[in-house]
Amino acid sequence: MSWLSSSQGVVLTAYHPSGKDQAVGENHARGGEEATSSQRHGQYTINQDSTTKVTEKPPFDRSSSQDSLDELSMEDYWTELENIKRSRENRQDNQEVVVVKEPDEGELEEEWLKEAGLSNLFGDSAEDPQDSMVFLSTLTRTQAAAVQKRVETVSQTLRKKNKQHHIPDVRDIFAQQRESKEKAPDGTELQSVRTNENKYQGKDDQASSLLGDKELMLPLPEDTPASETDINLEVSFAEQAVNQKEGKTQKSESNDASLPNFRLPKDKTGTTRIGDLAPQDMKKVCHLALIELTALYDVLGVELKQQKAAKIKMRDSGLFGVPLTTLLEQDQRKVPGTRIPLVFQKLISRIEEGGLETEGLLRIPGAAIRIKNLCQELEAKFYEGTFNWESVKQHDAASLLKLFIRELPQPLLSVEYLRAFQAVQNLPTKKQQLQALNLLVILLPDANRDTLKALLEFLQRVIDNKEKNKMTVMNVAMVMAPNLFMCHALGLKSNEQREFVMAAGTANIMHLLIKYQKLLWTIPKFIVNQVRKQNTESHKKDRKAMKKLLKKMAYDREKYEKQDKSINDADVPQGVIRVQAPRLSKVSMAIQLTEELKASDVLARFLSQESGVAQTLKKGEVFLYEIGGNIGERCLDDDTYMKDLYHLNPNAEWVIKPKPL
Repeated sequence: MSWLSSSQGVVLTAYHPSGKDQAVGENHARGGEEATSSQRHGQYTINQDSTTKVTEKPPFDRSSSQDSLDELSMEDYWTELENIKRSRENRQDNQEVVVVKEPDEGELEEEWLKEAGLSNLFGDSAEDPQDSMVFLSTLTRTQAAAVQKRVETVSQTLRKKNKQHHIPDVRDIFAQQRESKEKAPDGTELQSVRTNENKYQGKDDQASSLLGDKELMLPLPEDTPASETDINLEVSFAEQAVNQKEGKTQKSESNDASLPNFRLPKDKTGTTRIGDLAPQDMKKVCHLALIELTALYDVLGVELKQQKAAKIKMRDSGLFGVPLTTLLEQDQRKVPGTRIPLVFQKLISRIEEGGLETEGLLRIPGAAIRIKNLCQELEAKFYEGTFNWESVKQHDAASLLKLFIRELPQPLLSVEYLRAFQAVQNLPTKKQQLQALNLLVILLPDANRDTLKALLEFLQRVIDNKEKNKMTVMNVAMVMAPNLFMCHALGLKSNEQREFVMAAGTANIMHLLIKYQKLLWTIPKFIVNQVRKQNTESHKKDRKAMKKLLKKMAYDREKYEKQDKSINDADVPQGVIRVQAPRLSKVSMAIQLTEELKASDVLARFLSQESGVAQTLKKGEVFLYEIGGNIGERCLDDDTYMKDLYHLNPNAEWVIKPKPL
């Protein structure tokens, strides 16, 4: 398949098996031992068992200024698909197929409630959903609406199935919110939101397909003028979408295809990134991120359906076609603390050793026979340390890297959320697409997220050398998109229009992932604030239970309350914090809070007490942590203003220590 430019738009052109064109277009040469002219022409669908030819023009208009760009960039995409097809034909024996389980009626919503941390609203524990009540009390109105909608669906389904266990009435579950006059952490008043099937969802036919009605926009060159705009992390993304729909906020971006220079405004209490929070708080963040993502999709009328992979037998050893978790277990026996597969790291290193200035890097494929032989050798010799990496050509290493990603038994973007990643293309604005990607990155399993991060960082290094290697962010996005999104294991059926949409849409998403990767690993402040509120409410409940116990045991309640109140104030004057550093020479220091005092200043004071060599070793190895109070544990970024954070969490302790592995 090729692309012909015209003033009317981009034309799909099919080719006969002989290689002769049905329409004449410019032939863009592409290197590689396998990429001959006759092989490159022809398209196959995502369903590998059939091929489909197209002669008609797809119903998508493109401006004439985009024609040459579309032809060049999209040819990279289709060429990559053809390379993938040939690779699969050579490795049929190694492929595992993941069976995606089709959920029964209501099962999807039950699974959603479980993933959102609300499983105790149903089943055996439904009689005592107190933890869920605390959780629900912190939700915004759009988040509550998303939960309520799923609860209603499950309730109706359970009644149809005549389940014997207790089925809570939706009105009872949300009664606490109707009575509450508290403000949510993002400033939105908590209230019961009446929902029906289409309150925020829009028409069913608008939400039933990944295709959507949005005009397809391909990435533009990097020299296209881009606007600058702030990303608001203090207000729920779904609430922002509601406000925009109601006309309360101005649309800040144009309808063209350029990518704005999104930036994070400075937050005096510090930016929180994935990896900064303790596991117990990160679990709460994931629950909230799922609810917020669902609320955002509901508000914008985009269907969000999670997939679930059925449990099947997978390879429990080796390198290719092995689950990430299994691979990491193997690697950690060799290198404790490994978070990214060793073979993945080594392939990236090998590519970089050949120089990132190589023209066509990632685009030009290695020889199929050589790739197959290298895979077999790697499987046999990698862990023995006898594999000869010097024999691996750079383009072969790049092909192996892409093969590794494709042959994961479950996609790198996960079975559960691959469709949600694809559906990002249907969101109306670039900002909302970025917000959805931010939440989806948070939701990925740790192994998937860490590996994706390593991949995106590598791709950015390739792009940094675009003047020599001719691989712009758009070229890289086009080449990598089919490797991440066209998961052979899911057996997706396709048609021509869907393929066109998937090609343009997934390439755009890949473009967003690469360009905004630094923003995507940020945890929105409104979610961190909701976690703080959950912790505060849980502490209140625990203290109430403790006071009740103490009263029964005939302790002096007044004495206990006085002790509880002053526990964090002992020996520390007002406006002073005591910072502990058990692993440094100076193990403790009282520090006066000022308006300009930052976390980096606190670290500098401690490190200045260390002697020469020790000081150099400690920089970048130890961090200031906020521990306790309304947060489990949080690593502070250097620009955190300590006085502002102290006011947000006055009961915290402050500790300097290394990050855990």
